[in-house]
Amino acid sequence: MASRSAERAQEDRGADRSTSDDSGLPRALGLTLASALVWGVAHLATGRRLTGGLLLALYAALGAAGVVAWTVFQEDLRQLAVQPDWITGLSAGFLVLGLVWITVVVRSYQLVRPDGLRLPARTAGAAAVAVLCFAVAVPASWAAHRTYLYQDALSSIFRAGGANGRQVDTRDPWNGQSRVNVLLLGGDAARNREGVRTDSMTLASVDTRTGDTVLLSLPRNLERFQMPPGPARDRFPYGFTGDGPETPGLLNEVYQYAEDHPEIVPGVSKNSRGPELLKATISGILGQRVDYYILVDMFGFADLIDAMGGVKLRIPEPIPYGTDGGVLQPGYRTLKGKEALWYGRSRTNSDDYTRMGRQKCLLRAIAQQADPQTVLTKFDRLAAAAKRTLSTDIPQELLPALVRLSGRVKSGARIDSLQFVPPLIATGAPDFALIRRLAAQAVSRQEAAATPSSSAAPSASPSSAESASPGPSRTPRASRTSAGNRASDAKPVSLDATCPS
Repeated sequence: MASRSAERAQEDRGADRSTSDDSGLPRALGLTLASALVWGVAHLATGRRLTGGLLLALYAALGAAGVVAWTVFQEDLRQLAVQPDWITGLSAGFLVLGLVWITVVVRSYQLVRPDGLRLPARTAGAAAVAVLCFAVAVPASWAAHRTYLYQDALSSIFRAGGANGRQVDTRDPWNGQSRVNVLLLGGDAARNREGVRTDSMTLASVDTRTGDTVLLSLPRNLERFQMPPGPARDRFPYGFTGDGPETPGLLNEVYQYAEDHPEIVPGVSKNSRGPELLKATISGILGQRVDYYILVDMFGFADLIDAMGGVKLRIPEPIPYGTDGGVLQPGYRTLKGKEALWYGRSRTNSDDYTRMGRQKCLLRAIAQQADPQTVLTKFDRLAAAAKRTLSTDIPQELLPALVRLSGRVKSGARIDSLQFVPPLIATGAPDFALIRRLAAQAVSRQEAAATPSSSAAPSASPSSAESASPGPSRTPRASRTSAGNRASDAKPVSLDATCPS
């Protein structure tokens, strides 16, 4: 009897111990969760003060560094965000941070886990810790994946050294120039058309100190313009005349003509011939240096807008939409990609020149609404659309300086627009001297000094512009006089004043 009573008492004590150990699981999981939220809690709770203190200090340092960087050094972060090497390091850093965090969670549970847990309790504890590890791994993996996609898109669009191998001095990225001139091209590469026609051509001349910008727009149907010196001018000594009925000699044909005829742009690779010849041609027409270009495929442009979640703008009058009689009604609208494409390209009941104005208002709306939150939340789609849609010769090394400059543009810089369209310019018989003179005047109005910048092209002066114009492209004197009278009032206008808002 006595021995049986002793066995029963021992069993009761074992049962009590098992119950006591199982009941300690919630506390262990609570400490593990606390350690996942604040490193070192479990270590401190188990008397490991040195390790717990170090983990807590590291956690606090990482948090403080993140807050300070986000609040104090945002400008520096934006510049680092366009440097692929930093982005690669950041992606690796997120992975390392995730692994360290998971290690802290697992080790914390090991320290506070009760001994002698029964199988169901052990299973429940392990499952809870696995969930915590997953919760830690997901944001770290998401961040690493996003930064990888960003780095991939950045490297795909912007090449190191640029497409033309131009080197950039990061200490003086603008090479002493007071303005940087970027040619903005909208390419119409439709499925039912071979090649690319640049139906939108605008030179953005940006003051590198203030961000003030002048947009100089040329119509797609400009004719009789001179080609740059070399094989292109040798082939068309009296101005571009195209090649057969499919290319009657309009400005929007130059890009594809160069791609189809490599001999007129010798030494330049495929997909770079068109931009190089068009840059040189437009530089001659405007009498302005062209530093870089950005080409946006208009059909891919719709993908970008869809990736943003649409673009909001005010439509002042009905605009035909689609081929089935649809209409974009007046009022404030959030346009999807295809709708925005029609808004910018519709010619029904309007002309090319009205369309050019709508395109600039559309670009203005996109620039205003592409905020960091939109980019972050839609990044996967934006990155994929950008890789399909954008091409440029802007080198990676210039991106930090461009980020600083774009910040000035978005912080209240003046953006003016001057369109060389009828009645100011007759597209069939343009007065190129007038175009150059007006372009030079538009830029000089935004210069800090009273005299034109030394970076302005010499051909910007009226006399040199006239001498550079080919004979057949000269406008009769009476027409030039009439155009000169109209030009007296031809000044750049602010997009804030011309775009409905």
